[in-house]
Amino acid sequence: MKSLLLTTVAAITMTAAAASAQTVGFSQIGSESGWRAAETTLTKQQAEERGIDLKFSDAQQKQENQIAAIRAFVAQGVDAILLAPVVATGWDSALEEAKDADIPVVLLDRQVDSSDDLYLTAVGSNLVHEGEVAGGWLVEEVGDKDCRVVELQGTTGSSPAIDRATGFRNAIEGHDNIEIVRSQTGDFTRSQGKEVMESFLQAENGGADICALYAHNDDMAVGAIQAIKEAGLKPGSDILIVAIDAVPDYFQAMAAGEANATVELTPNMAGPAFDALEAYWADGTMPPKFIQTESKLYTQADDPAGEAERRKSLGY
Repeated sequence: MKSLLLTTVAAITMTAAAASAQTVGFSQIGSESGWRAAETTLTKQQAEERGIDLKFSDAQQKQENQIAAIRAFVAQGVDAILLAPVVATGWDSALEEAKDADIPVVLLDRQVDSSDDLYLTAVGSNLVHEGEVAGGWLVEEVGDKDCRVVELQGTTGSSPAIDRATGFRNAIEGHDNIEIVRSQTGDFTRSQGKEVMESFLQAENGGADICALYAHNDDMAVGAIQAIKEAGLKPGSDILIVAIDAVPDYFQAMAAGEANATVELTPNMAGPAFDALEAYWADGTMPPKFIQTESKLYTQADDPAGEAERRKSLGY
């Protein structure tokens, strides 16, 4: 009898736990960079630690895949949706469907050009500020020296590409000695970063006329470093390099003297996102519409080899 009672209690406890578990759909852009892969890893880890059933969808860089994923999540009746939007526009219809189903949406690391009543909150860095930090570093580094800059932009139409370009230009405004002479998308990938940098080098006297490279993410910069080396130049000295994300491979490049500075974009967007969702689920607490993460500058003076290893241990 006692054994039966214990079995019954255990079954009831397990049923209650299962009933209280939350299901969250996560529409990820893809795996175009080391940073993106780290964000995916940490999101899965955070969900597991919190007992959240995470349904993951890889959009492979296509908005239509993300919209289809959102609609599938809505049909499945998930308790919330995490969305890392590939571009800023074109989300109204899908977000309205989630809202009509009373499913809160949290944006991760990117913004959308939609009414903010269509999502619960957005977690991310201040993308304009990231660009300003990168540009401010270059202003300090070159002083009064004339500096011709080439720029590897992110995916056309994405909020990071738009805002990181704006912030960098804000920082160099009024410094007439610094000029952006070429700017082209590298689509946030190493392969495109290398390819576009090769075209920049050819157009700029084999790279002799380039003072600095500003890349909207580290992965494009890592690809560009290879192109610079193949052109017979020394990245980090012949051409200064500043980028954004702070991933292990870029820290390794800094340790080798082949890159100069990076602005950290933490990949742990899910921690604050789940915190906001758990408070909302518990008692309807509404979070602020934007939860900002820190944008820290790292240079060659910040033990880049140690940082590379530390970040690898965190799942980058």
